Amino acid sequence: MIYKQNLHTHTTYGDGKNTPEELVLEAINRGFSSIGFSEHSYMHFADFSSQLKVSDMPKYKSEIHALKEKYQDMIDIFCGLEYELFSEVPTNGLDYIIGSVHYLKFGEEILGFDVKLKETQDYINSNFGGDGMKFAKKYFETVATLPQHGNFDIVGHFDLVAKNNEKGHFFDINSKEYLNAGFEAIHALKGKIPLFEVNTGAIARGYRSTPYPQPEFLKEFKNCGFGAVITADCHNKDFLDCYFNEAAQLLQSVDFKTIWILTGNGFKEVSL
Repeated sequence: MIYKQNLHTHTTYGDGKNTPEELVLEAINRGFSSIGFSEHSYMHFADFSSQLKVSDMPKYKSEIHALKEKYQDMIDIFCGLEYELFSEVPTNGLDYIIGSVHYLKFGEEILGFDVKLKETQDYINSNFGGDGMKFAKKYFETVATLPQHGNFDIVGHFDLVAKNNEKGHFFDINSKEYLNAGFEAIHALKGKIPLFEVNTGAIARGYRSTPYPQPEFLKEFKNCGFGAVITADCHNKDFLDCYFNEAAQLLQSVDFKTIWILTGNGFKEVSL
């Protein structure tokens, strides 16, 4: 049985459905040993409802700290942030940081691509002349720059660009061109961000039937010495441990023997 921890968790401080305490209670009910909260960092160019307002950051930290104290005999609780590459917010006083890319930059314009199928097609048509592979390449080129924007512990949903592509709508995920673009990004991150997440959130929300990243990228992360973290990218307490056992099996299938968990003394490796 895998260690039950979720470090990618969103609440009503951002675009999540539940309060932090509701999620803590759900985690306890499901037998979790620990849970971490990771609201979207503030971006002045983004939809206000999806992110943690700068003015709410002190309240967010204070509430998570209070929950740590309240439930300290039942579960370990950590306060983190999902930091968007183009954010410019302080990250002091946090237990961990996930580095993610949901936006791409075109000159001085920054545009989000984490949308539904039809909107993704419109995004590719408007910004890449309908060429989905150009979209994928720009995404991976952007992910490769994450270390320039902060000190991150975890690479968030590495191949998010494939969210709406399970049926091959926009590009071939098995093509040499696509895989090489991803491999180049992994090599750029090597030695700079120690961990990556196996993220099951798109399964819970009906976009995919398998986690991010795809197996070929899992193998490359393994070859490059990254540690793996299993997360649900949870926006609804009902899916707090969505597909965790299957994610563990997927990691084992590409020869991962361990995952990494966050403890009061930092990240540590545990057997799968």
